Amino acid sequence: MSLYLCVDCGGSKTSAVVCDATGEIKGRALGGPSNFAYLGIDAFTEAVKVAVSDALKTCTTPHSIGPVSLPTSQPLFAAAWLGVSGVDSQGAIDTITPVISRLLGIPKGRNLIVCNDTHLLAAPLQMHDDVSCAITCIGGTGGIVVSFTQEADGNLKEMGRVGGWGWILGDEGGGYHVGREAVRQIILRADVASVEGQQPAEAAKDTLVGRVMKQFGLKSDVYELLSAVHIPDPVPSLTTADLNVPPYLYVPREKRLSQLAPLVFQSAFEDGDPLALKVLEISSGALVEQICILLRPRGVKASEGVICFGGSLVGVEKYRNMILDQLAQKGHDFKRVEFVDDAAAVGARGLARAHAV
Repeated sequence: MSLYLCVDCGGSKTSAVVCDATGEIKGRALGGPSNFAYLGIDAFTEAVKVAVSDALKTCTTPHSIGPVSLPTSQPLFAAAWLGVSGVDSQGAIDTITPVISRLLGIPKGRNLIVCNDTHLLAAPLQMHDDVSCAITCIGGTGGIVVSFTQEADGNLKEMGRVGGWGWILGDEGGGYHVGREAVRQIILRADVASVEGQQPAEAAKDTLVGRVMKQFGLKSDVYELLSAVHIPDPVPSLTTADLNVPPYLYVPREKRLSQLAPLVFQSAFEDGDPLALKVLEISSGALVEQICILLRPRGVKASEGVICFGGSLVGVEKYRNMILDQLAQKGHDFKRVEFVDDAAAVGARGLARAHAV
Protein backbone atom coordinates (compact mmCIF):
# COMPACT_ATOMS: atom_id res chain seq x y z
CA MET A 1 0.00 0.00 0.00
CA SER A 2 1.30 3.47 -0.92
CA LEU A 3 1.50 5.71 2.12
CA TYR A 4 1.94 9.47 2.23
CA LEU A 5 3.38 11.42 5.14
CA CYS A 6 2.79 15.02 6.13
CA VAL A 7 4.48 16.62 9.13
CA ASP A 8 3.41 20.01 10.47
CA CYS A 9 6.44 21.27 12.42
CA GLY A 10 5.38 24.08 14.73
CA GLY A 11 6.69 26.11 17.60
CA SER A 12 4.53 24.31 20.16
CA LYS A 13 4.06 20.83 18.67
CA THR A 14 4.84 18.47 15.80
CA SER A 15 1.90 16.78 14.06
CA ALA A 16 2.61 13.78 11.82
CA VAL A 17 -0.16 12.25 9.68
CA VAL A 18 -0.02 9.22 7.40
CA CYS A 19 -2.66 8.55 4.74
CA ASP A 20 -3.11 6.12 1.85
CA ALA A 21 -3.49 6.91 -1.86
CA THR A 22 -7.20 7.60 -1.43
CA GLY A 23 -6.55 10.21 1.27
CA GLU A 24 -7.83 8.05 4.12
CA ILE A 25 -5.93 8.75 7.34
CA LYS A 26 -4.13 5.62 8.50
CA GLY A 27 -2.09 6.91 11.41
CA ARG A 28 -1.12 10.05 13.26
CA ALA A 29 0.81 11.29 16.29
CA LEU A 30 1.80 14.46 18.10
CA GLY A 31 5.28 15.36 19.30
CA GLY A 32 7.10 18.24 20.91
CA PRO A 33 8.13 21.58 19.37
CA SER A 34 10.01 21.55 16.05
CA ASN A 35 10.54 25.18 15.02
CA PHE A 36 13.80 24.90 13.07
CA ALA A 37 14.96 28.46 13.77
CA TYR A 38 14.57 28.00 17.53
CA LEU A 39 15.89 24.43 17.86
CA GLY A 40 18.61 23.93 15.28
CA ILE A 41 19.01 20.89 13.06
CA ASP A 42 19.70 18.21 15.70
CA ALA A 43 16.77 18.92 18.03
CA PHE A 44 14.50 19.54 15.03
CA THR A 45 15.40 16.18 13.50
CA GLU A 46 14.82 14.36 16.77
CA ALA A 47 11.35 15.91 17.15
CA VAL A 48 10.40 14.82 13.63
CA LYS A 49 11.84 11.34 14.19
CA VAL A 50 9.75 10.81 17.33
CA ALA A 51 6.52 12.09 15.78
CA VAL A 52 6.89 10.02 12.59
CA SER A 53 7.87 6.87 14.50
CA ASP A 54 4.84 7.24 16.78
CA ALA A 55 2.54 7.86 13.78
CA LEU A 56 3.77 4.66 12.14
CA LYS A 57 2.97 2.71 15.32
CA THR A 58 -0.68 3.77 14.99
CA CYS A 59 -1.02 2.94 11.28
CA THR A 60 -4.04 0.79 10.47
CA THR A 61 -3.20 -0.84 7.15
CA PRO A 62 -3.98 -4.39 6.02
CA HIS A 63 -0.71 -5.34 7.70
CA SER A 64 0.31 -3.45 10.81
CA ILE A 65 3.61 -1.62 10.40
CA GLY A 66 4.51 -1.67 14.08
CA PRO A 67 7.62 -0.04 15.55
CA VAL A 68 10.06 1.26 12.94
CA SER A 69 13.64 2.27 13.55
CA LEU A 70 14.57 5.56 11.93
CA PRO A 71 16.68 6.39 9.95
CA THR A 72 15.69 3.77 7.41
CA SER A 73 17.14 2.80 4.03
CA GLN A 74 13.85 1.21 3.00
CA PRO A 75 11.34 3.90 1.96
CA LEU A 76 8.14 3.58 3.96
CA PHE A 77 6.34 6.37 2.13
CA ALA A 78 5.61 7.11 -1.51
CA ALA A 79 6.16 10.78 -0.67
CA ALA A 80 6.60 13.08 2.32
CA TRP A 81 5.78 16.74 2.88
CA LEU A 82 7.22 18.69 5.81
CA GLY A 83 5.92 22.17 6.58
CA VAL A 84 8.44 23.67 8.99
CA SER A 85 8.04 26.80 11.08
CA GLY A 86 11.21 28.86 11.18
CA VAL A 87 12.13 27.96 7.59
CA ASP A 88 12.19 31.19 5.60
CA SER A 89 15.10 30.72 3.20
CA GLN A 90 16.41 28.30 0.60
CA GLY A 91 19.49 27.88 2.77
CA ALA A 92 17.40 26.47 5.61
CA ILE A 93 15.62 24.12 3.21
CA ASP A 94 18.97 22.94 1.82
CA THR A 95 20.14 22.22 5.36
CA ILE A 96 17.08 20.22 6.34
CA THR A 97 16.37 18.25 3.15
CA PRO A 98 19.36 15.84 3.13
CA VAL A 99 18.87 15.09 6.83
CA ILE A 100 15.19 14.24 6.35
CA SER A 101 16.07 12.28 3.20
CA ARG A 102 18.35 10.03 5.26
CA LEU A 103 15.82 9.79 8.09
CA LEU A 104 12.93 8.66 5.87
CA GLY A 105 14.89 6.91 3.12
CA ILE A 106 13.35 9.15 0.44
CA PRO A 107 15.69 10.62 -2.20
CA LYS A 108 15.73 14.38 -2.66
CA GLY A 109 13.27 15.37 -5.38
CA ARG A 110 9.55 15.53 -6.10
CA ASN A 111 8.75 12.90 -3.48
CA LEU A 112 10.31 14.85 -0.63
CA ILE A 113 9.09 18.39 0.00
CA VAL A 114 10.48 20.65 2.72
CA CYS A 115 9.02 24.14 2.98
CA ASN A 116 7.61 26.73 5.36
CA ASP A 117 4.61 25.52 7.36
CA THR A 118 2.34 28.11 5.69
CA HIS A 119 2.49 25.98 2.53
CA LEU A 120 0.46 23.21 4.16
CA LEU A 121 -2.56 25.49 4.36
CA ALA A 122 -2.59 25.71 0.56
CA ALA A 123 -3.24 21.96 0.19
CA PRO A 124 -6.92 22.59 -0.75
CA LEU A 125 -5.58 23.92 -4.08
CA GLN A 126 -4.47 20.36 -4.84
CA MET A 127 -7.92 19.00 -3.96
CA HIS A 128 -10.18 21.23 -6.09
CA ASP A 129 -10.10 21.09 -9.88
CA ASP A 130 -12.04 24.34 -10.32
CA VAL A 131 -9.37 26.66 -8.84
CA SER A 132 -5.94 27.58 -10.22
CA CYS A 133 -4.41 29.47 -7.29
CA ALA A 134 -4.58 29.85 -3.54
CA ILE A 135 -3.89 32.41 -0.86
CA THR A 136 -3.17 31.22 2.66
CA CYS A 137 -4.07 33.62 5.44
CA ILE A 138 -2.73 32.85 8.89
CA GLY A 139 -4.20 34.76 11.81
CA GLY A 140 -3.25 33.28 15.16
CA THR A 141 -0.66 34.60 17.57
CA GLY A 142 0.96 36.14 14.49
CA GLY A 143 -0.09 36.73 10.91
CA ILE A 144 1.12 36.16 7.34
CA VAL A 145 -0.38 35.76 3.85
CA VAL A 146 1.14 33.73 0.99
CA SER A 147 -0.02 33.06 -2.59
CA PHE A 148 0.42 29.84 -4.60
CA THR A 149 -0.19 28.23 -7.95
CA GLN A 150 0.05 24.53 -8.81
CA GLU A 151 2.76 23.13 -11.06
CA ALA A 152 2.28 20.44 -13.70
CA ASP A 153 3.59 17.74 -11.35
CA GLY A 154 0.94 18.62 -8.76
CA ASN A 155 3.28 20.36 -6.32
CA LEU A 156 2.67 23.91 -5.09
CA LYS A 157 4.66 26.91 -6.22
CA GLU A 158 4.91 29.94 -3.94
CA MET A 159 4.21 33.15 -5.86
CA GLY A 160 4.47 35.79 -3.16
CA ARG A 161 4.27 36.44 0.56
CA VAL A 162 3.51 39.43 2.75
CA GLY A 163 4.01 39.77 6.50
CA GLY A 164 5.12 37.21 9.04
CA TRP A 165 7.78 39.61 10.32
CA GLY A 166 7.25 38.88 14.01
CA TRP A 167 5.60 40.95 16.73
CA ILE A 168 8.13 43.78 16.77
CA LEU A 169 7.75 44.56 13.07
CA GLY A 170 4.25 43.39 12.22
CA ASP A 171 2.11 40.26 12.66
CA GLU A 172 -0.88 42.19 11.33
CA GLY A 173 -4.23 40.62 12.05
CA GLY A 174 -2.83 38.27 14.70
CA GLY A 175 -3.23 38.17 18.45
CA TYR A 176 -0.44 40.61 19.24
CA HIS A 177 -1.78 43.13 16.72
CA VAL A 178 -5.31 42.85 18.13
CA GLY A 179 -4.08 43.32 21.70
CA ARG A 180 -1.89 46.27 20.81
CA GLU A 181 -4.68 47.94 18.86
CA ALA A 182 -7.05 47.44 21.79
CA VAL A 183 -4.74 49.36 24.12
CA ARG A 184 -4.14 52.01 21.44
CA GLN A 185 -7.87 52.60 20.95
CA ILE A 186 -8.53 52.73 24.70
CA ILE A 187 -5.79 55.33 25.19
CA LEU A 188 -6.81 57.27 22.08
CA ARG A 189 -10.40 57.52 23.29
CA ALA A 190 -9.17 58.85 26.63
CA ASP A 191 -7.00 61.40 24.80
CA VAL A 192 -9.97 62.60 22.75
CA ALA A 193 -12.16 62.80 25.86
CA SER A 194 -9.53 64.92 27.60
CA VAL A 195 -9.89 67.48 24.78
CA GLU A 196 -13.64 67.32 24.28
CA GLY A 197 -14.47 67.08 27.96
CA GLN A 198 -16.70 64.00 27.72
CA GLN A 199 -16.71 60.37 26.66
CA PRO A 200 -18.41 59.47 23.35
CA ALA A 201 -21.96 58.14 23.52
CA GLU A 202 -20.93 54.62 22.51
CA ALA A 203 -18.79 54.36 25.66
CA ALA A 204 -21.97 53.43 27.52
CA LYS A 205 -21.91 50.04 25.74
CA ASP A 206 -18.26 49.49 26.56
CA THR A 207 -17.12 46.23 28.18
CA LEU A 208 -13.63 46.05 26.67
CA VAL A 209 -12.01 48.68 28.90
CA GLY A 210 -13.14 46.92 32.07
CA ARG A 211 -11.86 43.56 30.85
CA VAL A 212 -8.47 44.96 29.84
CA MET A 213 -8.04 46.88 33.08
CA LYS A 214 -8.93 43.76 35.09
CA GLN A 215 -6.40 41.72 33.09
CA PHE A 216 -3.68 44.08 34.28
CA GLY A 217 -5.04 44.41 37.82
CA LEU A 218 -5.72 48.12 37.35
CA LYS A 219 -8.61 50.20 38.62
CA SER A 220 -9.89 53.29 36.85
CA ASP A 221 -7.06 55.28 35.25
CA VAL A 222 -6.56 53.87 31.75
CA TYR A 223 -3.25 55.71 31.42
CA GLU A 224 -1.79 53.17 33.85
CA LEU A 225 -1.93 50.78 30.91
CA LEU A 226 1.06 52.60 29.43
CA SER A 227 3.31 51.56 32.30
CA ALA A 228 1.86 48.05 32.37
CA VAL A 229 2.64 47.55 28.68
CA HIS A 230 6.07 49.17 28.58
CA ILE A 231 7.67 47.68 31.70
CA PRO A 232 10.48 45.37 30.47
CA ASP A 233 10.24 41.59 30.29
CA PRO A 234 10.51 39.63 33.55
CA VAL A 235 13.99 39.25 35.00
CA PRO A 236 15.15 35.70 35.83
CA SER A 237 15.26 36.48 39.55
CA LEU A 238 11.53 37.30 39.64
CA THR A 239 9.48 34.45 41.11
CA THR A 240 5.90 33.89 42.15
CA ALA A 241 7.09 34.28 45.73
CA ASP A 242 7.19 38.03 45.10
CA LEU A 243 3.54 38.45 46.08
CA ASN A 244 3.60 42.24 45.90
CA VAL A 245 4.49 42.22 42.21
CA PRO A 246 1.56 42.70 39.75
CA PRO A 247 0.82 39.42 37.87
CA TYR A 248 1.49 40.91 34.43
CA LEU A 249 5.14 41.43 35.36
CA TYR A 250 5.65 37.67 35.12
CA VAL A 251 4.59 37.82 31.46
CA PRO A 252 6.82 38.93 28.51
CA ARG A 253 5.64 42.15 26.88
CA GLU A 254 4.58 40.38 23.70
CA LYS A 255 2.27 38.04 25.62
CA ARG A 256 0.84 40.88 27.72
CA LEU A 257 -0.68 42.21 24.53
CA SER A 258 -1.47 38.99 22.65
CA GLN A 259 -3.35 37.66 25.70
CA LEU A 260 -5.80 40.53 25.30
CA ALA A 261 -7.12 39.18 21.98
CA PRO A 262 -9.73 36.81 23.53
CA LEU A 263 -11.06 39.72 25.59
CA VAL A 264 -11.48 41.81 22.44
CA PHE A 265 -13.32 38.98 20.68
CA GLN A 266 -15.59 38.46 23.68
CA SER A 267 -16.49 42.14 23.93
CA ALA A 268 -16.98 42.47 20.18
CA PHE A 269 -18.98 39.36 19.33
CA GLU A 270 -20.78 38.61 22.61
CA ASP A 271 -21.42 42.14 23.88
CA GLY A 272 -21.47 44.13 20.66
CA ASP A 273 -19.00 46.62 22.14
CA PRO A 274 -18.40 49.30 19.44
CA LEU A 275 -14.82 49.91 20.59
CA ALA A 276 -13.93 46.21 20.41
CA LEU A 277 -15.58 45.92 16.99
CA LYS A 278 -13.52 48.89 15.81
CA VAL A 279 -10.34 47.18 17.00
CA LEU A 280 -11.18 44.05 14.99
CA GLU A 281 -12.12 46.08 11.92
CA ILE A 282 -8.69 47.71 12.04
CA SER A 283 -6.86 44.42 12.65
CA SER A 284 -8.72 42.50 9.97
CA GLY A 285 -8.28 45.45 7.62
CA ALA A 286 -4.51 45.16 7.98
CA LEU A 287 -4.68 41.53 6.85
CA VAL A 288 -6.92 42.55 3.96
CA GLU A 289 -4.37 45.12 2.80
CA GLN A 290 -1.70 42.43 2.77
CA ILE A 291 -3.92 40.02 0.83
CA CYS A 292 -4.62 42.76 -1.70
CA ILE A 293 -0.89 43.06 -2.41
CA LEU A 294 -0.96 39.42 -3.55
CA LEU A 295 -4.00 40.21 -5.71
CA ARG A 296 -2.40 43.05 -7.66
CA PRO A 297 -2.49 42.79 -11.49
CA ARG A 298 0.68 40.68 -11.65
CA GLY A 299 -0.48 38.44 -8.78
CA VAL A 300 -3.16 35.77 -8.45
CA LYS A 301 -6.89 36.30 -9.09
CA ALA A 302 -9.43 35.84 -6.31
CA SER A 303 -12.15 34.81 -8.78
CA GLU A 304 -10.01 31.84 -9.84
CA GLY A 305 -8.72 30.85 -6.42
CA VAL A 306 -9.29 29.53 -2.95
CA ILE A 307 -8.46 31.44 0.21
CA CYS A 308 -7.32 29.12 2.98
CA PHE A 309 -7.49 30.39 6.55
CA GLY A 310 -5.50 28.96 9.43
CA GLY A 311 -4.98 30.03 13.03
CA SER A 312 -7.01 30.57 16.18
CA LEU A 313 -8.22 34.08 15.39
CA VAL A 314 -9.39 33.45 11.82
CA GLY A 315 -10.90 30.25 13.19
CA VAL A 316 -13.65 32.53 14.54
CA GLU A 317 -16.21 32.73 11.74
CA LYS A 318 -17.24 36.32 12.46
CA TYR A 319 -13.64 37.48 12.22
CA ARG A 320 -13.17 35.57 8.95
CA ASN A 321 -16.30 37.21 7.63
CA MET A 322 -14.89 40.63 8.46
CA ILE A 323 -11.93 39.82 6.24
CA LEU A 324 -14.06 38.40 3.43
CA ASP A 325 -16.51 41.33 3.55
CA GLN A 326 -13.69 43.87 3.26
CA LEU A 327 -12.17 41.92 0.37
CA ALA A 328 -15.54 41.86 -1.38
CA GLN A 329 -15.87 45.63 -0.94
CA LYS A 330 -12.58 45.94 -2.82
CA GLY A 331 -13.87 43.69 -5.61
CA HIS A 332 -12.14 40.47 -4.55
CA ASP A 333 -14.53 37.51 -4.25
CA PHE A 334 -12.82 34.16 -3.92
CA LYS A 335 -14.23 31.14 -5.73
CA ARG A 336 -13.72 28.99 -2.66
CA VAL A 337 -13.16 29.65 1.05
CA GLU A 338 -11.58 27.05 3.36
CA PHE A 339 -10.66 27.01 7.04
CA VAL A 340 -7.87 24.52 7.70
CA ASP A 341 -7.93 23.38 11.33
CA ASP A 342 -5.74 20.28 10.82
CA ALA A 343 -2.90 21.27 8.49
CA ALA A 344 -1.08 17.93 8.70
CA ALA A 345 -4.18 15.93 7.72
CA VAL A 346 -5.13 18.29 4.89
CA GLY A 347 -1.52 18.31 3.72
CA ALA A 348 -1.35 14.51 3.65
CA ARG A 349 -4.53 14.29 1.58
CA GLY A 350 -3.30 17.01 -0.76
CA LEU A 351 0.00 15.19 -1.21
CA ALA A 352 -1.76 11.95 -2.09
CA ARG A 353 -4.04 13.76 -4.53
CA ALA A 354 -1.08 15.53 -6.19
CA HIS A 355 0.70 12.21 -6.73
CA ALA A 356 -2.42 10.71 -8.25
CA VAL A 357 -2.32 13.30 -11.05
